[in-house]
Amino acid sequence: MALETLDWDQMPPAACRGGVLTIGNFDGVHLGHAALVAETRRLAGEQGGPAVALTFDPHPLKLLRPAQFQPVLTTINDRAELLEACGADHVVVLRTSPALLQLTAAEFFQNVIRDRLDARALVEGPNFGFGRNREGNVATLRSLCRESNLNFVQVPPVELAGKPLSSSRVRNALLQGAVREAAAMLNRPYRLRGTVGAGQARGRTLGFPTANLEQFEVLVPGDGVYGVRVQRGQQSWPGAVNIGPNPTFGEQARKVEVHLIGFNGDLLGESLAVDFIDRLRATRPFASVEELKQQLVRDVEQARRLAAP
Repeated sequence: MALETLDWDQMPPAACRGGVLTIGNFDGVHLGHAALVAETRRLAGEQGGPAVALTFDPHPLKLLRPAQFQPVLTTINDRAELLEACGADHVVVLRTSPALLQLTAAEFFQNVIRDRLDARALVEGPNFGFGRNREGNVATLRSLCRESNLNFVQVPPVELAGKPLSSSRVRNALLQGAVREAAAMLNRPYRLRGTVGAGQARGRTLGFPTANLEQFEVLVPGDGVYGVRVQRGQQSWPGAVNIGPNPTFGEQARKVEVHLIGFNGDLLGESLAVDFIDRLRATRPFASVEELKQQLVRDVEQARRLAAP
């Protein structure tokens, strides 16, 4: 797979041109996005040329309405890998800029889709919007494709439990701590990446050393204790994560503390990827340190069972 990051007016490599194109933010790469890419892959097989996913970084909302912007669900590199796993031959990332956001729908279609990517066909869902102020919609795109003699396929929305999937729906589930529900929409556990920073080493004194994760690029799930799997390089460990304050010790700062079950060693400065399996319980104060220790024993055993290979 080729991951190409370009300005909107740059010419993509020849390998990315002349194929079937799907366009979107693809934040989270949920089952709805997977359906778009799968159809793009199928159509590319019929028409020839590559299956290309075109996305944007940063998210346009970060420039247009920064006060409303919320953390994304996937880093751009993870997003590209997931899109490839869904069937994309190439992922083209356009750097979001004021100039790009000022293109009208017709200008975006001509300058990006036709002139630079030389698309033979397009695949989109019903809620697609493009161009300045999202003036273009699926009907606009269908009309422009027809005028240019390009094939256009509209993929119906994917539903789960009777409701359409969306990045917002995944985000809301995560903020509520419903990581199992989010995983059903993503078709995989939600992943949080972070760097291990210095902590107070209180977990070690309790018999459960924790790594304090910091520097997140994506959304942190809601407060609670979770069973997880932790990716450290090529190794994977079962783990338990506490997100939130530590009320037993009177601490109100929100932290992300992860315990790697069975691991011994120093993780300071390392990058970890945490895959959320299920929420075990809410964060709450305990009457004593001993009561907290007893609960941690139960948490770790439950997390071990959940994260067993």
